Amino acid sequence: MQEKHVFNSNLARAARALVGISTWYIADETGIERTKIRKFERGIISLPEKQREAIKDVLIQHGALFLPDSNAGGYGVRLKYSSSKTRQIDRWEAEGGPVAEDDV
Repeated sequence: MQEKHVFNSNLARAARALVGISTWYIADETGIERTKIRKFERGIISLPEKQREAIKDVLIQHGALFLPDSNAGGYGVRLKYSSSKTRQIDRWEAEGGPVAEDDV
């Protein structure tokens, strides 16, 4: 089985919960109406590829890591950083602004 990248409504909802951001925030960042984001997360509507990618990009920027479907295991989402790394990043940001991803 070859790796297959998956991004669907369930992963979007789970990733948003993991990284702790609101649908309001995603709407502000992407320009997608909040009601559409909520309906997408519930599986009521599908969104165009461009909008799904915009949502996924915001989630990745906030620490979501999407796992592909492969022989090694099923697809899913997890946090990109360990809890200790997250605390370190939070501490760095509190000291003087956001941390560039290259710094991590």
